[in-house]
Amino acid sequence: MLKRLSAVVAGGVLLAAALAACGGDGGNSPGAADDGKIIMGFSQVGAESGWRTANTKSVQEAATAAGIELKFSDAQQKQENQIKAIRNFIAQKVDIIAFSPVVESGWDTVLKEAKDAKIPVILTDRAVDSKDTSLYKTFLGSDFVVEGKKAGEWLVKEYQGKAGEVNIVELQGTTGSAPANDRKEGFADVIKADPRFKVIASQ
Repeated sequence: MLKRLSAVVAGGVLLAAALAACGGDGGNSPGAADDGKIIMGFSQVGAESGWRTANTKSVQEAATAAGIELKFSDAQQKQENQIKAIRNFIAQKVDIIAFSPVVESGWDTVLKEAKDAKIPVILTDRAVDSKDTSLYKTFLGSDFVVEGKKAGEWLVKEYQGKAGEVNIVELQGTTGSAPANDRKEGFADVIKADPRFKVIASQ
């Protein structure tokens, strides 16, 4: 899993290099370093788990391998910290911005600021729910709805042929984040066909 993650992150950093080298929007790369090195601002959602720590390490190692100067910010699970970090990256005129959004909503204003500054943005691991997809270049991450469906399918198979209600306590993760919302949607879509399955608590 971590090897696959590292490959995805490395691919994302290389994509960042390609976008910045091409100037992102129409060849107007705003802030390459004096030595020609590409500068990328990366705002991580936090350091809440070993997985996230490994994710951060992968980004740092991939940036070094690609010859990219990385400006790193830890949001500590707070959206306001990420918005502040993105604005700082814009003020520093980095070549490209990448971030893993703490939550899905509330990004349009700051992403519009990055777009106006002609700084391309890459979403990593988590998506945003903006209707204006021109505010970011791409999303690199999993299909969380499918992940939720797989969990539901496992549960249905595990209790196939067994009588009685199945009470479920659902641990969502970060409230309002794309993984939490999408996995919940996929899971609910699978189990709703069987009235035995009841989510008695969700947090």
